Amino acid sequence: MVLNGILGGLVSITAGADGFTPGGAIIVGLIAGALVPFSVVLFDKLKLDDPVGATTVHLVCGIWGTLAVGILGTGNLGSQLIGIGAIGVFTFAFAYFIFFIINKTVGLRVNEDMESKGLDVTEHEMSAYQNVERGNFAWMTSDL
Repeated sequence: MVLNGILGGLVSITAGADGFTPGGAIIVGLIAGALVPFSVVLFDKLKLDDPVGATTVHLVCGIWGTLAVGILGTGNLGSQLIGIGAIGVFTFAFAYFIFFIINKTVGLRVNEDMESKGLDVTEHEMSAYQNVERGNFAWMTSDL
């Protein structure tokens, strides 16, 4: 979570790296870092599968950084909102089209048997967790 906060700060500042003062850049990065845990919890509640937090770091912090250019930087907030909307519509439409094609040709999901055995075993013929029994997650909750 801490690393994703750092990455979120870096992503957010990238949108307006040339338009922020050093103090403004610090504020943008700190706000982005603070957004990360809330965004992760939100995506978990929405049941969106994002095991590494990439959506939080790139989507949420990227949108914040783009808005921050219009709020704290040298940009126009209206232009930033139009840009976010245009990129959002384009990305959604393009991704939907690509995923539609993939789903109709090779499929997007593995079968239920492969999913229950685990892709590490079925795709790579080895377990990612050598000393852990399948379905026994007690090791994840033990105090280290």
